Amino acid sequence: MRILITVKTYPTISKVHKDEFVCTAGFNENGKWIRIYPIPFRRLDYENRYKKYDWIELDVKKHKSDWRPESFSPKDIENSPIKIIDHLDTRNTWDDRKSIILKNVYTDLSVLLEDAKENHKKTSLAVFKPTIIKDFIYSEVAREWDEIKIGWLKQQSLFEDMTQRTIIKKLPYKFSYVFEDIKGTQSTLMVEDWELGQLFWNALKHKQDEQKTE
Repeated sequence: MRILITVKTYPTISKVHKDEFVCTAGFNENGKWIRIYPIPFRRLDYENRYKKYDWIELDVKKHKSDWRPESFSPKDIENSPIKIIDHLDTRNTWDDRKSIILKNVYTDLSVLLEDAKENHKKTSLAVFKPTIIKDFIYSEVAREWDEIKIGWLKQQSLFEDMTQRTIIKKLPYKFSYVFEDIKGTQSTLMVEDWELGQLFWNALKHKQDEQKTE
């Protein structure tokens, strides 16, 4: 399947798979949403580490334990690796990206939630455009991965030299947007985007002070 990557979450340690993975989502060539999990992104060969708005090619299969219609998983990512085949840039005011991303945009959150609740086969991924973004908030969470999750990685790596492997730093904050939809309904939704997490680390490195980073 060819997939235009538009979403890449900050890595987490999976209880099921006992390893570090990211969740990736995007659009197939027919403009339909697709979610791909698990992806061991930081363990991929460098040339296979895709960016947002890369077109990739990957052998996928329906995710066996995820009922959501868009959910797939790699068939065999080691022997049939990801291929990056193109990239959509921002020329002409992002026209190439908009032609795919903005075909179906929700502005009323109640309609989106009803579509998701009433008919699971219809959607669990969507493009939503807030009418007003009111705030960007953060709250402190645990600063280190708990020992149980570290233990999962060690179990997975019995035949691997853990000294040659780094575990991604855990974000010490949870980030969220506060916004209103077209009807004025206010909501708060968490952001799990990898780029936002990396922005925090880059700002902290530059400022050398967490309060200033915030």
